[in-house]
Amino acid sequence: MVTSGTDLSRTVPTTPDWSVEQLVRHLGGALRWVALMVRTGAEKEVPEEEVPGFEGPEARGDAAALDAWLAESGDLVVSALRAAGPDARVWSWAGTDDAGFWARRMTHEVTVHRADATLAAGLPYEVAPEVAADAVDEWLEIVMWAQRTLPDDAVHGLRGPLRTIHLHATDTPPGVNAEYLIRLDEDGVSWRHGHEKATVALRGPLTWVLLAFYRRIPLDDPRIEVLGERALLDTWLERATFG
Repeated sequence: MVTSGTDLSRTVPTTPDWSVEQLVRHLGGALRWVALMVRTGAEKEVPEEEVPGFEGPEARGDAAALDAWLAESGDLVVSALRAAGPDARVWSWAGTDDAGFWARRMTHEVTVHRADATLAAGLPYEVAPEVAADAVDEWLEIVMWAQRTLPDDAVHGLRGPLRTIHLHATDTPPGVNAEYLIRLDEDGVSWRHGHEKATVALRGPLTWVLLAFYRRIPLDDPRIEVLGERALLDTWLERATFG
């Protein structure tokens, strides 16, 4: 993930609070945290300070050491998930207490943060269609979880008169459903797969629809197109957050 020749102190444009090194350390720590919880069948959240190697290499600015640490972090979580199997009981913050939840969550965590690092390095990026589509599904499911569970979450600010958002991927292969209709009304947020005229549509290749939906690229990026009332999509991106 740490691209050869990349300045580790460079600000990541898509997550401007982080440098490239901070981004990598965040991801590696998260992978190790999940690996420990899955391996031990954690019944409650494990504090970060109890995770071996969570902080990463002591030396700063050492790309080789950071690469090796991140690779080991990935190996740890993959080994733990494979050994446990998807149905193993493991605590999660979303109430889906099994290892399968963490396999899916970490797949998308890596997908999006790898995009952060790749775009910071100025390199091309593409996500496998089935992974990108499931990442959108999961994000919408997280928004629904926040709506059900967190009374003070910003998602409740989306309630109001009926408005709709359509996500339309232009390059999906057969068997991948990447058409979405998100409904906002007085009852809150709901969604389904489907193609339908909407108040606003976000259209483009699936990778870039995903990254726009995750607020990784701006809505005026030339690789995507916004049709209709852009202000609604801006409001969605502001308030439909990660819980």
